[in-house]
Amino acid sequence: MAAHLLELQGVTHQYGSGSRRFTAIEDINLTMGEGEFVALLGPSGCGKSTLLRIITGLIRPTHGQMLYHGAPLTGVNPRATMVFQTFALFPWLTVQQNVETALKARGIPPEQRAAQAVDLLDMVGLDGFETAFPRELSGGMRQKVGFARALAVEPELLCLDEAFSALDVLSADSLRGELLELWIDNRIPTKAILMVTHNIEEAILMADRVIVMDKQPGRVIADQPVSLERPRARKSPQFLNVLDQVYATLAGQTQPEHIELGVAPGEAGRTRALPGVSPSELAGFLEFLDEMPNDRIDVYRLEQELNLGTGQVLLLTEAAELLSFATIASGDIALTPLGETFAAAGILARKEIFATRIRRMPMFKWLLAMLSAAERGQLDRDVVRLALELEFSPDEASQQVDRAIQWGRYAELLAYDDNTETIYQESAVPVAG
Repeated sequence: MAAHLLELQGVTHQYGSGSRRFTAIEDINLTMGEGEFVALLGPSGCGKSTLLRIITGLIRPTHGQMLYHGAPLTGVNPRATMVFQTFALFPWLTVQQNVETALKARGIPPEQRAAQAVDLLDMVGLDGFETAFPRELSGGMRQKVGFARALAVEPELLCLDEAFSALDVLSADSLRGELLELWIDNRIPTKAILMVTHNIEEAILMADRVIVMDKQPGRVIADQPVSLERPRARKSPQFLNVLDQVYATLAGQTQPEHIELGVAPGEAGRTRALPGVSPSELAGFLEFLDEMPNDRIDVYRLEQELNLGTGQVLLLTEAAELLSFATIASGDIALTPLGETFAAAGILARKEIFATRIRRMPMFKWLLAMLSAAERGQLDRDVVRLALELEFSPDEASQQVDRAIQWGRYAELLAYDDNTETIYQESAVPVAG
């Protein structure tokens, strides 16, 4: 393997300004060499896409530097290209014309573009569809056009930003296999591939290294080599062993309650975000765990058992852990006695248990204290959102308000008027005249 193709040195990136500055990624140190297929893996909001945009030169880091072939990168990296989750094709152009736009940008003469575009489409399996329009193609075929257009610039570094996530399962599997075939057989000029994904199985299936990230702020927590021979069998003991290791890294291990719960907004330390699951989803998850024959279950097995994606499984385990309904250790999850009680309880008892647990959370202590101090025990939703923007990105702050309202309503601690966008203490709901 040659010297480093790229190197990130202490890279931090922040959005916003002044008191509303949000740290997306913090102190990232990462190297990547020629001949490597690397996956950036982590939950939504951990800064994977931000990191990819820094590497391609679309944005500059707030702190630290990005080196390419040992030199600081200034401006857009001309030797890198990106394939996005959305197909991003020009709907008024044919398949061939879409590919030719990339060749035109390279300054290829018109008489050469057609032949090269046809060769590229043949390489990705779209021979015969040159004159078709994007609307005539399936999702998988449209993404193949995106790959052909990206490869038209002969990139040294090919970056994939959730490139398979918008496809159905069969189309995604087919396209992954075809890309790996092109890469392994050296049929493309690309020297390295960097893939952003939240799908653990996809990362292990394709990459030589899996860089595992966590959020709040985005940071690297593990660099997992994948030394399995290709083609990789998903059901082999070796594959499942690596899968278990990566899941264990992402799921972490249950910490003492004061660490798990974090701090209230505005206090020094990490404000713990509310996971993006509803109380009913969590209840169903705990019921499922309670019905399992074993006390502990590998977290990675839940994806198949529940027919859920990686991200949703991790959110469910995080919520169960946060509320002390389950503990996680060495990649296994087990219900606590409280979790077993909740799973077996009736509707009203569940609400009481849930209310007792979230009252202990700094986020809810803070929100309930604000409501108690507010006039008539009510606050505009935007007031709470703006306060949370000191801790989270604007989008995440808005989502956190929605989740707090949903959890608080279920626990009968909060009420919400959607017409006026007002949050109330349950005991302070105005009585209709």
